Amino acid sequence: MEEFLSICRRAVQVNTEQPGPRFHIVLGNEACDVDSVVSALAYAYFLSKTLPSEMLALPLMNIRQSELLLRSDVVFLLRQTGLSPDVLMFRDQLDLRVLHRDGRLRLTLVDHNVLPSSDSDLEGAVVEVIDHHLLEREPSASCPVIVETVGSCATLITERIVQKAPQILDQQLAQLLYAAVVLDCVNMAPAAGKVTPKDSQYASMLENRFPTLPPRGALFQVLQNAKFDVSGLNTEQMLLKDMKAVSGSLNVAVSVLYIPLEEFLQRAELEAELSGFCQRLGFDLLLMMTISFTERKEPIRELAMFSHSCTCRQQMSQYLEQARNPALNLCPISSPQPHITAYQQGNTLASRKKVLPIVKVFLKELDGDGCLGNVEEEESRVPPTPMNSLVEGCPLDDGLPHISTQDLVEKVSKMADRGGN
Repeated sequence: MEEFLSICRRAVQVNTEQPGPRFHIVLGNEACDVDSVVSALAYAYFLSKTLPSEMLALPLMNIRQSELLLRSDVVFLLRQTGLSPDVLMFRDQLDLRVLHRDGRLRLTLVDHNVLPSSDSDLEGAVVEVIDHHLLEREPSASCPVIVETVGSCATLITERIVQKAPQILDQQLAQLLYAAVVLDCVNMAPAAGKVTPKDSQYASMLENRFPTLPPRGALFQVLQNAKFDVSGLNTEQMLLKDMKAVSGSLNVAVSVLYIPLEEFLQRAELEAELSGFCQRLGFDLLLMMTISFTERKEPIRELAMFSHSCTCRQQMSQYLEQARNPALNLCPISSPQPHITAYQQGNTLASRKKVLPIVKVFLKELDGDGCLGNVEEEESRVPPTPMNSLVEGCPLDDGLPHISTQDLVEKVSKMADRGGN
């Protein structure tokens, strides 16, 4: 696989600078999570073994290269399987529009079935779709579509490889595919509501064919831990890792942080960094929701808000304290930072999915409007990360087998099923 990816990089450097062969790009979704990355890598590798030699098949990560660091579980899996992140290709390294303009681009979409509006001009290049989300694409005779609501897109990629080119399946490729299936299907646990018979079928097939694959439970746990690993991230990266923006008369960012609030508030030069972050991205107020776990794996939620405007902080604080749908059960705690108001959040079920509507209503009332028409949830300044699905659906709110608070079990869902969170 690494040799294949290295060849892809060299081919791009040579053949985009001068007229050359066509590219068959396999493009995952903008979340660029484990399932999307593995599906793109595996299917491009499959195409490279089955396409005519004049067509260059290569996987393209649907983010900028600088954003890969925010996908800590992706980086972990790549290194675990002996792949250097340096051999990947990213959106800011290949101009798809130029290739399309020159008639040299074919696109296969994996782990999504429609291009976002920002890429709508590439629609004419799409020749194939393999996905496991709700079908949104219009039928077309020129574009075969495989959409099946299994737990992981990697399951469908595995099926295609096994049926069409089983000889290319080696230990490394098997481990990539297996990891994506196990992670997306929440350790294949039926209680999570993600796994389907086809997911189980191909996970078992990979286990039987490659008996040295890591045990399911251990693999799931190390990948799950990697999702929450924020070591090495600076303050801005931690805020961007899982951020949503809401705008009305105020622009508000809501970021989820995966460390205890006390630890975050002790970061050096924190206020200056938060101030610079808000100024660069145009936010009036930054709402930070932290989640961590006790030794018994019970969730701890805390909440803090930053703004240089005392009025903004007071208004938001009062509104959240008085919220009843749901009640957050906020208890003020001391903050070492003068422009940060901090709370313990007694209602550990109130994830960002529950808090975001409260913020929207606050902005509506602040604007004096009787409807939500002027309050908009904006797309993040960076593409959504896989942490969004955690906040809105998967392990934190849906409950993993080792989390004892059963009330956390909600329907497991993927960010892309709802176009983000």
